[in-house]
Amino acid sequence: MAGRVDINGHPTWVEDRGGNAEPLLLLHGGLGNSDDLLNSIGPGLSDGFRVLAFDRRGHGYTADTDADFHYSDMADETIGVLEKVVGGPAHLVGWSDGGIIALIVALRRPDLVRKLVVVGANYHFEGIAPVELDPGSAVPQELGKAYIARSPDGPGHLDVVMNKSFRMVASEPTLSTADIARISMPVLVVAGDDDLVTLPHTVSLYEALPKGELAVVPAASHGLPLEQPEALNRVILAFLAATGPPRTLMPIRRAKTTQE
Repeated sequence: MAGRVDINGHPTWVEDRGGNAEPLLLLHGGLGNSDDLLNSIGPGLSDGFRVLAFDRRGHGYTADTDADFHYSDMADETIGVLEKVVGGPAHLVGWSDGGIIALIVALRRPDLVRKLVVVGANYHFEGIAPVELDPGSAVPQELGKAYIARSPDGPGHLDVVMNKSFRMVASEPTLSTADIARISMPVLVVAGDDDLVTLPHTVSLYEALPKGELAVVPAASHGLPLEQPEALNRVILAFLAATGPPRTLMPIRRAKTTQE
């Protein structure tokens, strides 16, 4: 099933690949769309899960409104999809902005989250490395082409959406490690070894999680799901298949958990 569903009063593009397995909701990155993850890691996850995805407001096939972008509102959209389309709790796999949204949903509605995978995600806006992105470089150009091919708002709205996104990421999110420590379900933190999110920030996210696991993929950037989908799927599938806390030969930070 693919089409628009009313989510919190707004027609929202949703794709549900069906099946009776546990639901897994993919959350795309900023200025992207649901096809990014559905076409990269989605096929490798479909055998074991009911894979779903949706385009957030102003992204992909979902029209924009006059309102600014805020991660809190995007979390509300996600909660709406979980309640109305999924019909209950799901595993969340979020990339970049999608990972930030997944963290917020886990804090706000833990009853709707089974396990969490966040890829290239920061919990505070200061966790992003300072970069100057040339509008004429490959990434903005490809994002723009994908937007123009899908958006019901037309190509002239691209600059509006980009400006909204840039304003948001310059001041949000503003979670703390104390907030992250309240996330009770198992969480896999994944990053490329040359990610836009700095490695110290990624490690601080992992260390703040009571049930966190960390995977740093070599020779990968913030575009990890597109660069190495097979490697990403391997760690995701192993994490989702595991029962109970990790059991290792020499636990250090998990020593107390292992002994319980």
